Amino acid sequence: MRLLHQQNGSGINSPSPPDSETGDGDSAFSEEDSCFVSLKDKINQRLQSGDRWFSLEFFPPRTAAGAVNLINRFERMGKGQPLFCDVTWHPAGNPGSDKPTSSMTTAAAMLHFCALETVLHITCCNITREGIRQHLDKAKRLGIRNLVALRGDPLKGQEWKITEDGFAYASDLVAFIRQEYGNFFTIAVAGYPVKHPEAQTYEDDIQNLKTKVDAGADVIITQLFFEAETFIKFVHDCRDAGILIPIIPGIMPIQGYHSLRNLVKLCGQEIPAHIQNAIEPIKDNDLAIRNYGVAQAVEMIRSIMDSGFEGGFHFYTLNREVATTDILKQIGLWNIQRIQRPFPWKLVSNCPKRRFSEDVRPIFWSMRPKSYTHRTQDWDEFPNGRWGSSQSPAFGNLSDYHLFYLKTAHQKEELLQMWGTELTCEQDVFDVFSAFIGGTDNKNNKAVTHLPWTEGDDLHPETAYIREHLVSINANGLLTMNSQPNVMCVPSEDPVYGWGPPQGYVFQKAYLEFFTAPNKAHALLSVVKRYPSVNYHFVNCDSEINITNCKDGSTNAVTWGVFPGKEILQPTIVDPDAFYVWKEEAFNIWHEHWSSLYEEGSRSWQVIEDIQNSYVLVNLVDNDFPKETVLWSLVQEDLAAELASQSDQLDYNRVLRSLPENRSVSSSQNTSRRPSNNLPYSAQPTSTG
Repeated sequence: MRLLHQQNGSGINSPSPPDSETGDGDSAFSEEDSCFVSLKDKINQRLQSGDRWFSLEFFPPRTAAGAVNLINRFERMGKGQPLFCDVTWHPAGNPGSDKPTSSMTTAAAMLHFCALETVLHITCCNITREGIRQHLDKAKRLGIRNLVALRGDPLKGQEWKITEDGFAYASDLVAFIRQEYGNFFTIAVAGYPVKHPEAQTYEDDIQNLKTKVDAGADVIITQLFFEAETFIKFVHDCRDAGILIPIIPGIMPIQGYHSLRNLVKLCGQEIPAHIQNAIEPIKDNDLAIRNYGVAQAVEMIRSIMDSGFEGGFHFYTLNREVATTDILKQIGLWNIQRIQRPFPWKLVSNCPKRRFSEDVRPIFWSMRPKSYTHRTQDWDEFPNGRWGSSQSPAFGNLSDYHLFYLKTAHQKEELLQMWGTELTCEQDVFDVFSAFIGGTDNKNNKAVTHLPWTEGDDLHPETAYIREHLVSINANGLLTMNSQPNVMCVPSEDPVYGWGPPQGYVFQKAYLEFFTAPNKAHALLSVVKRYPSVNYHFVNCDSEINITNCKDGSTNAVTWGVFPGKEILQPTIVDPDAFYVWKEEAFNIWHEHWSSLYEEGSRSWQVIEDIQNSYVLVNLVDNDFPKETVLWSLVQEDLAAELASQSDQLDYNRVLRSLPENRSVSSSQNTSRRPSNNLPYSAQPTSTG
């Protein structure tokens, strides 16, 4: 069976020529995409190296709530490192619109907010060539570089007919895309191991496939099948017909009796007798059906591998994850491992056009990378991560919090169980923060897995190194948004803190960012003057408080790296202008994501609203990074002592508002610094820890 690789001088999945050999592509992207590798070339590289892969297919959700859940599913299944994921085209759902449930929006969210190589299906059913051009232009603007070109099926109850000034076949669509867009898109087409239901013969269908390939297709993804021999024969027949591009088998795990019957009916297939006999007795037992489907798929995939096939497998997930994940784990393709990060911040965008030039970000969005990506999605370049005026329309509108990819997947009742079904005082809020950071249950005996300011359900693993400090200060009313300890000369390959190219070293300054009450903010201003190495910035919701010792809006690098043959990289900064933009988002989240859970005017609602309206957002940077940081003593022992001497008669909110902007607190005491007795390095930027 090893001869299966050698037919016509090509393997069962022989690589096709790289884009550079097939045309100039799109000149508008040639300079920007100098680092871009097309999906076609990624597949060819895997075939040449013998590395197997998998890919996943999803369909658009029916509701906006379903869209939120689907994005979270993308992220979970993306951890297994699929080579690509595709989104189907649903003509009945206005697929090219901006609705959360459209195919176009789902694909854009997959690309921009989950950092997945994204493939968008597109069909030529009931649409003119101008309509197709508009969809393709929009996909191009969004940075989508991959398509599955299909004829498509008419809506239920309708018959197929050619649209005036439209296309009759998928091959016509492929040719149109190549003619209009060159090599900008990698184009996949469908293959049918069991012939297309409308084809006259199996042989005719092979020739139809060759017509699509000759029109410019780069890769073939097959329709579902149930037996390995069906796929193996199909590949042999394709190679004999002169079809030499990669062929990826489409695997649909059997997950339900009725859904299986409906799908095979749509595909014009028959369920093999041995499978029908196996599932008939268990057709009402969903778990048993799924277990059988997993075992059947694993056996079939292993048979295909044993035949000499060295390519990848494409899974029709039906928007479910358990069966597909089980199969991938059993065949050894589920590959959760740490990938060397190019930068310390979390990558969420896989769009080369807009983000390949980005090498600097403000630290403030470290746990809201989707929000940062959304708010900067229209930037043509990323000049030192600088934002300028917070009123600029280029930075996105705060009203965009309704967008489905910025929402939590948790239901209201779940959030109330985590954040408090009833809040009576500020201490109840402090306890929520402490439970989140400490990994303990709240007073409802419920784990607090995330906060309104975090986009995921977990803390960074390095939080363990500073958790004790963070739990303590949060319990006392310093509600942390972001933090990082100082890091001194850590290898860039370090599994927890490393980033950037190998054989380098990374550094960072200690950083703290938190909300706190006006009296504590005032006390901190008195304390911080004892520490000349510390930069600070205090702002409140309505901008009446804006106090900093950062002169002239200077930018402070808080993370940097030194790498062989490269200039020093400084990818994470604290920038006063960016902090001013961030504070608007950070304060608004109190209302948008928390107080809105309660009835307006209730005690719980009032507690959160009072915090939003009265608290101060503070950031502190300790610039003396080689030594043990002073930040913990500053916000714990020194702050406690200052608060003990504070008057209870003053309105500290009014006092802070009366201070001049950009007030610089002069140093009156040089606190001695102790050599660090901690680990030689600490942690990476963390949200609320």
